[in-house]
Amino acid sequence: MKPLVIPIFISHQGCPHRCIFCDQYTITGHTEAEEQPVTPEEVKKIIEQWLRRPRKVKKQRVQVAFYGGSFTGLPLQRQQELLESVQPYVGKGEVDCLRISTRPDYVDDTIISLLKEYSVGIVELGVQSLHQDVLTASFRGHTARQSEDALRLLKTSGFVVGAQLMCGLPGDNYARLMTTVRKTVELGPDFVRIYPALVIQGSGLEKIYREGKYKPLSLARAVAISCRMKTIFDEHNIRVVRMGLQPSRELAEKVVAGPYHPAFGELVMARNLFQKTKKILHEKRNMPLKQLHIAAADESVFRGPDNISMRQLTALGLLENIEVIFDKDQARHTVLVC
Repeated sequence: MKPLVIPIFISHQGCPHRCIFCDQYTITGHTEAEEQPVTPEEVKKIIEQWLRRPRKVKKQRVQVAFYGGSFTGLPLQRQQELLESVQPYVGKGEVDCLRISTRPDYVDDTIISLLKEYSVGIVELGVQSLHQDVLTASFRGHTARQSEDALRLLKTSGFVVGAQLMCGLPGDNYARLMTTVRKTVELGPDFVRIYPALVIQGSGLEKIYREGKYKPLSLARAVAISCRMKTIFDEHNIRVVRMGLQPSRELAEKVVAGPYHPAFGELVMARNLFQKTKKILHEKRNMPLKQLHIAAADESVFRGPDNISMRQLTALGLLENIEVIFDKDQARHTVLVC
């Protein structure tokens, strides 16, 4: 069961660098004018508003998440006051744990102790790439080694750890990206997020794009690469919890170029399920198959935009005399033939 996640936005706060691809205000849907430092009283107000909302599942786990910025890059006193503001709800059992996002170079033993003291259970690291040339070209301001060390330290300290990765960054290519994916698998995060690099108005990426020094991925290429990344993580039981940025009007209006799509994750899932289905049908093409079973919850993903996956499988002759059944009792993301 998915937890209820209560978001607290601290866009750009704690970030010592402005990465070449970044505009947290656009990414989170908050404007710079709106983004005043949130107070402990406001944190409590936000939590109480969310807790009062009706829920279908009464025993749903609740997490408070500090999104945007680099939480552990904030002054220590600021971290403590924000974390302290959530503790009354943890003490009453209304909030189960806290989650934060931060930079790999802002994780050390002191930070580990602080996070444990205040019931932080989930830490997401903005890794983006594990190739140093890519990090340097993106003005990340930290090293690949620091990402590896931070992931290991968090894992051995008992945190649930997420890694945010990007494709299509300056200086990156398919071989370098696959090296990042393989190293990430070896480091064993509990989950990952995959974001294609977008050229956002006002970012450093826009400048080099307009100078002709950067070419973003096409949508089709970004979908194909993200699908390959997801397949590898799936094979190693590492959850991919999101692909593509959260769509918003603010984001759509400020994307200058690049593989933006409001349903990017669904495009990747459609390709992933298509590839899986094609492989199974091809392997069993000499068997007298009668039915292809797909989870009912996956019907739109399986069909793909404009029913493209069904049309492609039919064109390949893989659905000849086979009935496609969308089964409400079947587990999602599975393909069965009989």
